[in-house]
Amino acid sequence: MQTYLVGGAVRDQLLGRPVHERDYVVVGATPEAMEAAGYRPVGRDFPVFLHPDTHEEYALARTERKTARGYHGFQFNASPEVSLEADLERRDLTVNAMAQADDGTLIDPYGGQADLDARLLRHVSPAFAEDPVRLLRVARFAAQLAPYGFEVADETRALMRQLVASGEVDALVPERVWAECEKALKSPAPRRFFEILRETDALAILLPEVDRLFGVPQPERYHPEIDTGVHVLMVLDQATRLSDSPEVRFAALVHDLGKGTTDPAILPSHHGHEERGVGLIRELAGRLRIPNRYRDLGIRVARYHGLVHRVFELRPKTVLKLIDGLDALRRPENVEPFLLAVEADYRGRTGWEERPYPQADAVRRAIAAASVVDPQALMAQGHKGKALGDALQRERTHAIAEALDTSPDA
Repeated sequence: MQTYLVGGAVRDQLLGRPVHERDYVVVGATPEAMEAAGYRPVGRDFPVFLHPDTHEEYALARTERKTARGYHGFQFNASPEVSLEADLERRDLTVNAMAQADDGTLIDPYGGQADLDARLLRHVSPAFAEDPVRLLRVARFAAQLAPYGFEVADETRALMRQLVASGEVDALVPERVWAECEKALKSPAPRRFFEILRETDALAILLPEVDRLFGVPQPERYHPEIDTGVHVLMVLDQATRLSDSPEVRFAALVHDLGKGTTDPAILPSHHGHEERGVGLIRELAGRLRIPNRYRDLGIRVARYHGLVHRVFELRPKTVLKLIDGLDALRRPENVEPFLLAVEADYRGRTGWEERPYPQADAVRRAIAAASVVDPQALMAQGHKGKALGDALQRERTHAIAEALDTSPDA
């Protein structure tokens, strides 16, 4: 029984990246021998075990054979006769198909070290095109390794397109699609994930609401980049620059989905795109089973981003409606993620990247002013029921007007 460190830990060590997770492959063992040595079985589809002390994963060396469409359509062989090289051959990319022995010796039968030096993400074998998850993983690795200058090899892109054309991508389960999207949103360059999905024709299958934004024009006065899809990627770049939050970055990605369904007769105007976008975000979140915290922030940004951009033109009553729509007084934690995504939208335009965004501070001042109005004090004055609600609105409107230096009756 021989044990080797494999996959991402080997790759990241060679790149000088921090190693957060170590996976091992075991050659020449049986499940019975692993359990006898104290390892705890956890694998459902093939034999994977947790080390009794470190709880790191140890998988038996295995090969696989395609038997049906989709991620689960494989038959595995994890007999003791499976070699390390055979196990590494079934992996997705050459940079992930290296192993390290206990003495530090590198085992690299498929040129992973050379591709690492060349900054290439290249598939190990034609079997790559049998597993649709690999398309998502390659796009996600491109996003995670973008600071190192990695690109997807041309021949691997061709196989990714083949996965789409063959219909394999259609068989991806929603949870796996979202899991890879979420990892990409947490990466240093989430834009690359969505670009590569589009370049390989997968975006139209997996995220059609985003894909249909490309080629849709916007008014050049406000959007020198014109193309809505280009704008959304620029907004995602700005959100990445402003925040580490994957929720903020998701909101940036989906804030303009409604522009993809604008009546062509009114282009480049997009009247009503905010509410159309809300419906599309709900559909997307339901289809991919996206957590509510992502969906809800995306909806708030889609619905209200235009109001924040125009906050200096709004009546105080309208600003109060914005504050109420955000539920900002009861849930102040809603405010900063929202404003970050809205600022990213403002700056995500050609030539606007470094512009100041005083609107965000104006909204903060308005919220702070409205929050000072004390319902208890108004109740002590005898207000109750509808009269209390009217008094609250009146006092908060006056407070907002003072904070924004405008007339409460404007």
